Amino acid sequence: MIDAGLRDRAGRHVTLRSVDDGNWRAVADVAPRDDQRDWVPALAARYLVLTMRSDVWTSLAVVADEAVVGHVMWGVDDDGSRWIGGLVIDAAEQDRGVGRAAVRTLADWLAAQDGGHPVRLSYHPDNTAAARLYESMGFVPTGAMEGDEVVAELSPAS
Repeated sequence: MIDAGLRDRAGRHVTLRSVDDGNWRAVADVAPRDDQRDWVPALAARYLVLTMRSDVWTSLAVVADEAVVGHVMWGVDDDGSRWIGGLVIDAAEQDRGVGRAAVRTLADWLAAQDGGHPVRLSYHPDNTAAARLYESMGFVPTGAMEGDEVVAELSPAS
């Protein structure tokens, strides 16, 4: 479990946990709002399959108190940089600060790993809500693109 002691706006304790036999179905069923499907899959199950088929990514359940409310994954690139990807917060759980707590928890944990490597993520340029969230958390666009997505890096002072 990765626990930074953060809470959402409802006061629920937000943690990141391994996806296992007890929670994988709940994680797979996480679904974003319909208007977000241009940027994320209809179900987090797609990300679970990706992590099963790849040595790059590791899936985590986003948990508020004891309820699975989302999915996020992390990986390490060839240059040693740490990446956050596959963030999906269930539609019914959005606008409560869960996503912010999940990203902050994972970003801080990744930044504390050996080597002082940068923490990066990417988002579609039309996803203005994601851009605002990440920029408010100290992620700065690098000018690079990952496919059709903007690459942002956590500022060392954040």
